[in-house]
Amino acid sequence: MTKYIYQYSNWFDFRWNDQQINEILGKVRHLQGKIFGQMQSIGFSVKEQTLLSTLTLDVLKSSEIEGEYLNYEQVRSSIARRLGIEYTGLVNIDRNIEGVVEMLLDATQRFNEPLNHERLFGWHSALFPTGWSGIHRINIGSYRKEEMQIVSGPMGKEKIHYQTPSPNIVKQEMDRFLDWFNKNTKIDGVLKAAIAHFWFIIIHPFDDGNGRIARAISDMLLARSENSSQRYYSLSNQIMQEKQTYYDVLQKVQHSNRDITEWLDWFLNCLYRSLIITDEIYKKVLYKVEFWDYHNETELNSRQRLMLNKLLDGFEGKLKTSKWAKITKCSADTALRDIKDLIEKGILHKESSGGRSTNYEIVEKWRNH
Repeated sequence: MTKYIYQYSNWFDFRWNDQQINEILGKVRHLQGKIFGQMQSIGFSVKEQTLLSTLTLDVLKSSEIEGEYLNYEQVRSSIARRLGIEYTGLVNIDRNIEGVVEMLLDATQRFNEPLNHERLFGWHSALFPTGWSGIHRINIGSYRKEEMQIVSGPMGKEKIHYQTPSPNIVKQEMDRFLDWFNKNTKIDGVLKAAIAHFWFIIIHPFDDGNGRIARAISDMLLARSENSSQRYYSLSNQIMQEKQTYYDVLQKVQHSNRDITEWLDWFLNCLYRSLIITDEIYKKVLYKVEFWDYHNETELNSRQRLMLNKLLDGFEGKLKTSKWAKITKCSADTALRDIKDLIEKGILHKESSGGRSTNYEIVEKWRNH
């Protein structure tokens, strides 16, 4: 039977091929600097909106990787409220969403503070406020006390993907990990984020939530690598796009004899792709700010402003009169009047796809009107 990496002596003394990863590390560092520079040169409100969009995406996608789908509006509202960003969102937010948001913000906003057992226990407790994961009661705010296997497949035909280290050694393994994490090592900060992610996943110290905490740890170290709490890209979003490869690489490298080159190479390339996508988010937020600058003196009621903001933020599904009425809590007639007014002002138009029901969208070239 193939050994797991943690079964080798001094398994945490990782090795990698510098030559293979230096080029991609350089590209990541260059793009990080470019994006950070771009963001510093624009207005405060654009920065705020980009930060809000990025953190919302990060929370949603980190949970989605684990098969948990959170409510977009609740996540965005929770982040906006905690960061003091103006956002006309929901008031009632689920406890589990508050918990996930709390963990990510603690990791990224307090990135320079030491990471210790207590802080990790706090994150874990925030992720599982009820003490349950689905239908299973789990140990909250403490390391696991049981043997653990990562399995898939139907009962009786399970496939074992990973056998975690014994619970008896979890505390000492975490002591060693945290000692390394908090030390000023000579390792590049981005590289450290990649190593920490893998190291933590291998220890698998909790009953559940290990993946989400590993990604928060990476986010924390990436914030340190930039010396900034301003997050303008989402690694979790990119991992979600490449979820199968993420698991495949982890599964392969978990059997290596301390050589983690393949994992580092994949992680850095994944991060690079997430930085490229950030540019698109940046353009979208800039578009929203320019839109409102352009319509600064356009007469609009509160319902119209609410719905336009939703459309500019990436409204899910098609905009119909019935949806407008439901979200703004008005009658269908009022909704139609609101929409017609926006069509006359050159802000909305009917979607060209036709079909039985009429859908509306923002006129892309509003600057020409």
